[in-house]
Amino acid sequence: MLQLYFAPMACSLASRIALMEAGLEARYHLVQLRTKKIVDDDGDFHGISPKAAVPVLVLENGERLTESAAVLQYIADLKPEAGLAPRPSEPDRYRLQEWLSFTGAEIHKAFLFPTFWYQDDGSLAKPRARIVQTLQVPSAHLADREFLVGNRFTIADAHLAWALLLLRPAGIDIAQWPPLSAYLARMQARPAVKEAIAIEMALRKTMTA
Repeated sequence: MLQLYFAPMACSLASRIALMEAGLEARYHLVQLRTKKIVDDDGDFHGISPKAAVPVLVLENGERLTESAAVLQYIADLKPEAGLAPRPSEPDRYRLQEWLSFTGAEIHKAFLFPTFWYQDDGSLAKPRARIVQTLQVPSAHLADREFLVGNRFTIADAHLAWALLLLRPAGIDIAQWPPLSAYLARMQARPAVKEAIAIEMALRKTMTA
């Protein structure tokens, strides 16, 4: 069985969404990122991945895969009939990679990661100014589209939906971009997305209680 190491509402949420959208079973291991401890057994998360970052997907053969884009692509390809990624021969396959990279680099690493992990001593002024420009890109793209790639939900949507969810706690209200606000509402209305968020929000509350 697949195993996913995750932290509630971290970027690993996209991997949970992808697993649930694909109908794939997995064993989930909760990680406390600040202490780098695995909640199940109080084990050292460094022993699972030297990067000590989620997601980590343990494959059926025991190999471990890290980085959201790679994990999401693996999940999608594990069950191609679910349609979570275009086939390798299709041009939209590269559009999918484009959006996975954009979300990971321009929203996650450039804004969300420094916002949640470092004190705002003025060093976040530039990232905060930049994110406003950055979000105009997916907003314009989604002005006349239901999904990021093609005409169906893909792992790129799972990734962007997670990022948009975290923007408000990070101090950015996406209501100023109506296409993004409407898009996120559509994504949250999907049963698998709604359930995945509910599971992780409940876990997050227990960890902060």
